[in-house]
Amino acid sequence: MGLFNRKSDTDTDTVTAGPDLAHLTGDYTIDTTHSEIGFSVRHAMVTTVRGQFAEYDGKLHLDGGNPSASSAEVTIKVVSIDTNQEQRDGHLRTGDFFDAETHSEITFRSTSAERVDEETYRLAGDLTIKGISKPVTIDFTFNGAAKDLYGNERVGFEGSTTINRTDWGLTYNAALETGGVLIGEKVKLNFDISAVKVA
Repeated sequence: MGLFNRKSDTDTDTVTAGPDLAHLTGDYTIDTTHSEIGFSVRHAMVTTVRGQFAEYDGKLHLDGGNPSASSAEVTIKVVSIDTNQEQRDGHLRTGDFFDAETHSEITFRSTSAERVDEETYRLAGDLTIKGISKPVTIDFTFNGAAKDLYGNERVGFEGSTTINRTDWGLTYNAALETGGVLIGEKVKLNFDISAVKVA
């Protein structure tokens, strides 16, 4: 995943900046109370539906001296999907979409990491949905590192990628009378991650 040299926008006490970030090397767990894994997709050709997953866990290994040795893995509970509309969420959990009873988890496991430029790192890995694994690439910005009020070392990342949902067997759709389809095939995945260093 890599470490960046840009200052954090967080309001915590001590912010790390400058080129020497090797001391941040270590293992981290995602703080789900201060993170968000979300998505957005076109609806009825004219608007965008947004949602998130409320239950997930993940861990990172960061290597400040050798970013290519960094890694990440995340496990998401499908049943926790939330688009702020109960009927739609129920439909998304069925076999038409995620089939949560049979495939209860979505997973991501990184396979490589690289530094793209001073503010961008690229994480590649396998995304598994409904038992189907496909490679994806996610560009991340490192938002900074800080010690919080409890003395925990924190790091923050933001990233996104766009996938075609049909590649993972999410093929349900409906034709519109005016032309086009109800649900877009392209889905944007958004990651806003705060992670705490393991003592």
